[in-house]
Parts: sequence; structure tokens; C-alpha cells
Amino acid sequence: MKKLFRILILVGIAAAVLGCASSPIMAPGVEHHLTVLSTNDEHGHPVAFFNYPAPGQGGMPARATFVNLVRAANKNVLVLSAGDFNTGRPESNFFKAEPDIIGMNYIGYDALSMGNHEFDPSPAEMQKQIADSNFPWLCANVVKENGKYIDNVQPYMIKDYGTFKVAVFGLMTAETAKTGNPANIKGYVFKDEVEVAKKLVPELKKKADIVIALVHMGIYSDASKGSKRIAAEVPGIALVVDGHTHTKVEEPIWIENKYSGRKVPIVQSQSWGLYMTKTDLSFINGVVTNIDYKLVPINVKWREKLADGTSVYHYVGNEIAEDQELKAKLQPYVDKVKAVLDEKIGNATAPFLNKDTRKTETAIGDMVADSMLWYAKKQNLEPDFAFQNGGGIRTDIAEGEIKKGTIYEVLPFDNSIMMVSLKGSDVIALFDRAATVVGHGAMPQVSDGVSCTFDTAAGKALDLKINGAPVDPEKVYRIATNSYLAAGGDGYSVFKNKVDEYDSSLMQRDAFIEYVQSLGGTITPEVKGRYTVK
Repeated sequence: MKKLFRILILVGIAAAVLGCASSPIMAPGVEHHLTVLSTNDEHGHPVAFFNYPAPGQGGMPARATFVNLVRAANKNVLVLSAGDFNTGRPESNFFKAEPDIIGMNYIGYDALSMGNHEFDPSPAEMQKQIADSNFPWLCANVVKENGKYIDNVQPYMIKDYGTFKVAVFGLMTAETAKTGNPANIKGYVFKDEVEVAKKLVPELKKKADIVIALVHMGIYSDASKGSKRIAAEVPGIALVVDGHTHTKVEEPIWIENKYSGRKVPIVQSQSWGLYMTKTDLSFINGVVTNIDYKLVPINVKWREKLADGTSVYHYVGNEIAEDQELKAKLQPYVDKVKAVLDEKIGNATAPFLNKDTRKTETAIGDMVADSMLWYAKKQNLEPDFAFQNGGGIRTDIAEGEIKKGTIYEVLPFDNSIMMVSLKGSDVIALFDRAATVVGHGAMPQVSDGVSCTFDTAAGKALDLKINGAPVDPEKVYRIATNSYLAAGGDGYSVFKNKVDEYDSSLMQRDAFIEYVQSLGGTITPEVKGRYTVK
């Protein structure tokens, strides 16, 4: 539903308050228009895909058609990504996001703000991605230890539309220092986002008529963190385009800036390219006078179950035809993985849903953790339990036939299974840390053998037992986990206190596939009641 937000500002007052004489290009009193299109957290979804409960949703060919329609109807268009295009479906993962960059180049993105998952590839692979991109990568708050920006990444870009200029600067959540791949973020300093923006925005206002913050920070109920903090504490921003939390923003989130008193809109387009934000800005002398916003579904569908048991799928909004030229460019990537990923590995009697895996115990989380425990026992590695971060599980397993490709979507990260030995005192610290991350990607999913209650208020794991016995602080426990966590990822630095470790070198997803097959191929979702959250 189209929402119109009118800000009535007298030009004379705006000129006096904001100093229109310093505006780099615009003639006083002239209203200008800019259409901003954005996606975020595309996460390796270059082609239309199955998203429960319907097939054929999203995809860059349909997105390209939509962008072209907007460009045909609007003179001044800016196309942005708020980061995390890496790590998702096998069509992307197998080729280090090469098809995603081809699609973004074809669509004509103007800029990308780096997300934390842009650190998933190795440094060399990241640099290849940057070199292949026909658009700048932006990040102002991450620098090398010598103070220089990430190689071939710039803090901002300025686009000249002839009668006005727009500055776009990029920020990444500073929490990446904890949640990023430890091997790949080594040597970088993650600066406070607000401190960096407060210094940068005044300089950009001297160079451009309006300033847009393109950030990968997230939208939280707590206004003291994420993009709400930027909007509230940094004056001079016309629009915040955000990512990271996969938030579906159907109406702009308005945050009052504590210095200017102006309300600043924040937008975000959920994830996976299923939606694209369309924000039409009108402004005079650098002051936004009108915003017309719409969250546009890209072939999103819903399912209607009929009385005879069959299903009919309906589009949310209008069907968008796929751009056939881009579809042809991406098809070879689909074909190359199809033969491998079409192999059937089993059946699910009901869907394993992933939507709550960052909040509580889920059936899919139990399966992933149990698969690591199973593999470690099979290899005689003597595990006591398995520990998985919820954010490493990325999608559902639909009811019915399970193909190998599905597991590559569920577990897209190239993580091996590792055995880490910790003293009991560190195991207690591990679970106490887990009690503080409910609602985040660090939220644990655990195997058989674990029981506890996460007291979020106290930040403690109560009544923690491993295999039926309270944890002995002096005993050494063997934990099956993924290589990302074993290196201290997601803020679990306690893993660095390891007594010893062993890398099995088997990818997590391959162990999961073997585990499903070991169960006879038929799996049923069941939450085992391993922990509770209070």
C-alpha cells in the first residue's frame, strides 16, 4: 500500500536554518526529485527460487525489469545495495557470488555498502569481487591497522545529476569485529559508526545537495543501536537505507534527530531480493519536502490450498516479467550446479521452519546440531555435545522431497566440523554468553545431551547439564562445532581458551546429508526440549 509522507517546510525558514547558500548546485527555491531503489541482504539469490511455500520468487532478472520500468518513468534514479550479497544459494556459493555481481552490473547498481558477510570470502576473493564490480564498494568505518581504508573500498560516492548532487556514504555494523569470520577480519579496525558519520556528513554537505546514509547496521527496538542511532545522532542525513536485520519495512521508520529536530526516514527491504524499496524524494535547498515510499514485491507469492488438496499460488502485487537477456547470462551457473544438487537425499514429512532459529530451539536447529554430534561419534572423536550458531542456518527444509541443493541453502557457509576441548568453567561461560544473544545470529542450537534454561535478564544459563550431570568446572568437555565458532566467531571468544582442537575437514553440510541418509532418508520435525528461554 502506497504511503505518502508530507513534510511542510517553508523554504525561507529552511534557508535560514540550514543555509541554502552553501548548496553546491541547486538554484534557490527549485524543487528536485530523486527516486532511490534499494535492496539489502540479497545473500546469494541471483535467480528465482523456492521460498516457503511457493516457487519462482525473487530473482535478479525480474528485479532488472522492475528497475528498468522505474528508470523509464523517472529522470533521476539511484540504485543501492545495503550489503550482504554474499553467502546463500548454491548458484551463488559455488562461484563466489560471480553471478550476483554480473546481475548487479547488468541492473546498473550505483553503489554497495559493505555488509559483514562481504568478509565471508577470503581477502583475495573479496578483492576479485571488488574488481569485477562496475559500482563502488562503500565503507567509512572499517580501516586497516595503519588507518587506511580497505583496499579498493571508498568511504562515500557522489553522483551528479546535472542540476543537483547526491552524496552516499557507507557504514558497516561495528559488531562485525565479533561476528565476522575471524580469519578474514584480522588486521581491521571497526570504528564506532556514529563517531565516523558525525565527522563525515558535514564534509559531504559541502560537496552535495543531499546526503544518504547507506548502512548495514540493522533496525532494533532499542534506538541506541543500529540505524536508528545514526538517524537520531547524526544531523544532515536525508534518508537512511539500511540492511543487516532483514527487516521488512512497509512504511518508513521515522526517527527524530536530536540536534536538528527533523524526522529522518529509515528503509529496509527484508532480504534475498524478494522486495525492493522505492523511495521518491522531493527536496528544496537540501531540505526534504516530500517522501513517497513503497516496498515493492519482486514476484512474491502466497499459497491458497483448495478443497481437493491442491494448491494455487497468487502474486503479492503484480507479476514482473523476467529480463530474458539477464536470465540467459545467469543460466549457465544454474546448469552447472543442477546435476549435483538435484540428487535426492530424503523426504521431510512436514516443513522444518527456520524463522525462529535465532530466538529459541527449533527442529531444524536440533537436526543440524545432532548431525555434527552423529558425525563426531561416527569418527570416534568422543564428543560430549554439539553447539551451533543459529545464524549459520539460513533457510527452511520444505515438506516433501529433499534434494542435496536444499542442504546447501540451509548450510551455505564453508564451515568444517571441528572438535574443541574446553574446561568445564569455559563451558559454563559459553552457555552464559549464549543467554545474552537471544534474537541474534549467535543464538545457539544444541545437540542431544544438553539441558538448561537461558535467563536473558541475568545473562546466565541456569541448571546447565551435559549428558544428565551438572557441568564440572575442572573437567574437560569435547564439543563438536563449526570452524567459524571454533575460531571465536559470533563473539564466542571463549572457544579461544581451548585445551586442544581437531579439524575433521568435512564440511558441515556434507555431514548433514550423511546424517539424513543414516536415518533412512525420512525426517520429521520435532523440537526436543533441550533448553528453554525466559
